[in-house]
Amino acid sequence: MSYNLLKGKKGIIFGALDENSIAWKTALRVHEEGGEFVLTNAPVAMRMGQINKLAEQTGAQVIPADATSLEDLENLVEKSMEILGGKIDFVLHSIGMSINVRKGRHYTDQNYDWTQKGTDVSATSFHKVMQTLYKKDAMNSWGSIIALTYMAAQRVFPDYNDMADNKALLESIARSFGYFFGKEKQVRVNTISQSPTPTTAGQGVKGFDGFISYADKMSPLGNASAMDCANYIVTMFSDLTKMVTLQNLYHDGGFSNVGVSNEVMEAFTKDA
Repeated sequence: MSYNLLKGKKGIIFGALDENSIAWKTALRVHEEGGEFVLTNAPVAMRMGQINKLAEQTGAQVIPADATSLEDLENLVEKSMEILGGKIDFVLHSIGMSINVRKGRHYTDQNYDWTQKGTDVSATSFHKVMQTLYKKDAMNSWGSIIALTYMAAQRVFPDYNDMADNKALLESIARSFGYFFGKEKQVRVNTISQSPTPTTAGQGVKGFDGFISYADKMSPLGNASAMDCANYIVTMFSDLTKMVTLQNLYHDGGFSNVGVSNEVMEAFTKDA
């Protein structure tokens, strides 16, 4: 169902890899709600994914950009404003990567070159994106910038590895840059802390199936799907949430406020 929530709004969506990704589903929903956007991903991710198919479905243009490169980001922002015919109303940062996770290195045995690369892609890139938008005065007043995060930034999930640190930094950057973006340009910046979601990136984490099942049993509403998250992002891009900024917004079926659930207790009582 469409409510025309984003009619006339223009934006940039980072990180749509394939149909499982939250960014992909967000692009579909933004399109349905009347928003126009440019799609972008790193050249290597574009070769792996099917972003051109999404571009056709949504009438969007694709601009390759390495989000860790200021030169690429400057080009992306300038070209986006040309294509969209003006300043930008919304941005989704849906990027994360850990080489340590991918190559099976334990948190206590990191390759620090890989750690640094992962931090640059997963967190510092968010600062670089916002700094580029800020310096180019590319955002309209009351625009909305969202980054996707996970609760491992607050609590220990042992196999989430150095991505937990990356997400903690990402959330801090959202608050710190969000202050200046709010004061000087009336732009709001928030992070959405999503349930574990079976995306291509999510499934790279060891023990992911157990992870997702546990969260589902702990959450009174169950896990939020990628499409649920896309719907939430649409509301955050809309004018209905224009006074919400500097927040880390839990979108997790209630998981973050549950100590233990009956289902989890039953599983342990059976084992006892």
